[in-house]
Amino acid sequence: MRNLFAFIRRYAVLLFFLLLEVLSMTLLFRYNKYHQAVYMDVASEITGSLQGRYNRMESYFYLRKENEDLRRRLAELQNRLPENFELPDTAVRVVTDTVRWDTLRPDSRKFIYQEARVVNNSIIHPNNYITLHRGSKQGVAPGMVVIGANGVVGLVLDVTDNFSTVMSMLSRQSRISGRLKKTGETGRVDWDGKDPRMVQFRDIPQSVKVAVGDTVYTSQYSDFPPGILIGTVQEVIPEQSTNNFLIQLRTSTDFSRLQHAFVIANLQRNEQLELEQKTRQKK
Repeated sequence: MRNLFAFIRRYAVLLFFLLLEVLSMTLLFRYNKYHQAVYMDVASEITGSLQGRYNRMESYFYLRKENEDLRRRLAELQNRLPENFELPDTAVRVVTDTVRWDTLRPDSRKFIYQEARVVNNSIIHPNNYITLHRGSKQGVAPGMVVIGANGVVGLVLDVTDNFSTVMSMLSRQSRISGRLKKTGETGRVDWDGKDPRMVQFRDIPQSVKVAVGDTVYTSQYSDFPPGILIGTVQEVIPEQSTNNFLIQLRTSTDFSRLQHAFVIANLQRNEQLELEQKTRQKK
């Protein structure tokens, strides 16, 4: 209290001046219409500017929640796509309007999508891996495939209760079956370990017409759902020793910025693998 009185006594003149200044400004703006209008304009401009900054800041902090909601809705929409349902050809019944009777059968579903967050990622090694914060407790299993918002990412290798590791498409061990959208030819997509934005599309005969800008998608022979974008043709190089093209693809997925992904479960994969294994054993 003594310090307070000392402060007031020391700055009494300044405090009295400020008090008179506030009183004079109040009287000026209250009883003078012109100055009152100017004050209201300036005050509105300042408060409007502050409110705009506050709204932008508030919107920024809500972006994370909105992105999570968008990814969740995208996963729900992907699960409803007709490509994720596949019936044996003998079970398809077609009526005059070409609508399948069995479309809604539970056993017709082939692919299920679930979102996952990337918690670790590498792009500089010969064999790169990605870690997802989703594991066996969330339904992830080895052999499942992973895509991003823009295209192919990789293949699940190992899982724990809450995490899983993915062999990135940027791995020397990665092999993906791709298809030229324009002509339909299928080939093998792998990575030479150099540029993380470029993969190689092989086994395409030189008789096929391929041009820069053509797109390559996953084929029906891949573990991925068919029609997932892999990349865009950047360069077409004839190989004299094989009479095939070596096609350089720019990946649709930018692995250096990968933060979220979708894990895809193929519900019919085990049945197919068991049948193929049984057939091989008979040879």
